[in-house]
Amino acid sequence: MAAKASQPALPPWGNALAGATGAVLANALVYPLDIVKTRLQVQIKRKPNDPAPLAVDGVHYTSTMDALSKIVDDEGVMGLYSGINGALIGVASTNFAYFYWYSVVRTLYLSTQTLPKPPTTAIELSLGAVAGAVAQVFTIPVSVVTTRQQTQPKGERKGLLDTGREVVNSEDGWTGLWRGLKASLVLVVNPAITYGAYQRLKDLIYPGKTHLRPLEAFFLGAMSKSIATIVTQPLIVAKVGLQSRPPPARQGKPFKSFVEVIKFIIEHEGPLALFKGIVPQITKGVLVQGLLMMTKERMEILFIVLFAYLRRLKSARLQQAANAAAEKAKYVLPIVGK
Repeated sequence: MAAKASQPALPPWGNALAGATGAVLANALVYPLDIVKTRLQVQIKRKPNDPAPLAVDGVHYTSTMDALSKIVDDEGVMGLYSGINGALIGVASTNFAYFYWYSVVRTLYLSTQTLPKPPTTAIELSLGAVAGAVAQVFTIPVSVVTTRQQTQPKGERKGLLDTGREVVNSEDGWTGLWRGLKASLVLVVNPAITYGAYQRLKDLIYPGKTHLRPLEAFFLGAMSKSIATIVTQPLIVAKVGLQSRPPPARQGKPFKSFVEVIKFIIEHEGPLALFKGIVPQITKGVLVQGLLMMTKERMEILFIVLFAYLRRLKSARLQQAANAAAEKAKYVLPIVGK
């Protein structure tokens, strides 16, 4: 414990860089699941009397495996990585902003405490929610553009900047880059639900056990993340619907709020459609959560070692400069007699 306490703490931007690096690596590995869950969430189930396909690109997917198969058949393997550049930029910026602001608000909170003590669980969750909300305000434009890229028909694919211009040139103007912000702010409760469910399940399944084995922790993490995803899935689907192109049944008219998206989905598909795409959503969430924390911890260790090396290097250079100055002073300064 002493060794751990003696480790130099990372500055806020160091924590942010470690978190962003871990998030990029984790999301890059599971990106095809992100494409699939987005395609499943924006499509509207066909009815026999529908005059035209209700899917954005006219292709209908029945399951995760069906979506993977059809995307590869129609667009090739690279179709599973459509919009990945923008997605990873969004992941990096969102997680950098989140971990940066979390470090900042946590430091500010601790500085206001007269007695040094760790924050309670409720305080930790509140600080995380504040950091998440601030991060969303700054980074949601990238999320909007990425969602558009992921749902563009094959013959209408555009780059990140061109897709951004398309959003700005729509009837919403610049505010279109912040579509789904309200739903995103509400969704900051997802980590709180995950953490609360984890603690509750731990008390129920492993009562009195302080330290869990890696597989036990992963099992509880998977269950708690699944519960949080199920609870918030309707908002996740509504957010994707807000940020993507409107379905053909809307005749180009964009949704104005996530409540309008939910009403539209229930009217055309029924209440259960609010949970479409939940299988790849949960799979992606569980894998990303585990990979993110695993890689983030290792990146933090790497950055701590790197910063320690840079501090020693800087100290050595300063010492060399001081020695050189002292040596020069012997010949420059006048000798004062007694």
